[in-house]
Amino acid sequence: MVINQKETQFVLEVDCLDQPLRLVEKHEAHFNGILHRAFSIFVFRQLGTSLQLLLQQRAFGKYHSEGLWTNTCCSHAGNDSLEKIARNRLQTEMGFSCELHPAGSFYYKADVGNGMMEHEIDHVFVGLHNPQVVQPNPEEVQDYQWRDVETLLELSSEQRKEFTVWFFQVFELALKFIKLHEWENLKE
Repeated sequence: MVINQKETQFVLEVDCLDQPLRLVEKHEAHFNGILHRAFSIFVFRQLGTSLQLLLQQRAFGKYHSEGLWTNTCCSHAGNDSLEKIARNRLQTEMGFSCELHPAGSFYYKADVGNGMMEHEIDHVFVGLHNPQVVQPNPEEVQDYQWRDVETLLELSSEQRKEFTVWFFQVFELALKFIKLHEWENLKE
C-alpha cells in the first residue's frame, strides 16, 4: 500500500493528559504547534550477543526531517486503537509486522525546521523481530539499516545531527523498557 502524502491527513489533538479533543489537519498541527498524539516503534533483533535496532532514513520527499535517520517507524494516531494503528503503520512503512509491546509515553516539543513544530505526546512500542524481508515504502523510507544499540549510544553530538530531533529521547524510553523485561516476554 502506497500512501499519497498529498491527501489531507489528520492527527488527534489532545490535552496535556493525552485526552482526545478533536481531529486536526496534520499540517495545521505542525505549523501551529498543536499538541497531538503520536507513536514511535522500535524493532530490535538479537544477533549473537549484539542487540540491534532497525533504523529508517526518512524519505527525501517528507515535508519535515527528510533524509534523517530515526526509529523503525513513527506516525500519528487517529480515533482507532493506538496498538492497531501502530501495527498497520509498521506494515505500511516497513513491509512487515510483529508483536508490539507498549513501552510508555512522553511529552516533547521541538522545532523541526521550515516553521514547523513537533508538539506531541508520543507513545512508544517495542518489538523483537528479525524479519526475513524488509520492504520499505519508498514514499516514507529512503533507506534502512540494522545498528548495534551500543554503537548508537556512543555516537558523538556531531553524528547525532544525522538523526531526527526526537530519536534519542524516545530511544532512551525504549531501552528502559528492554532493561525492565526479559527478552522471552518480547518474542513473537
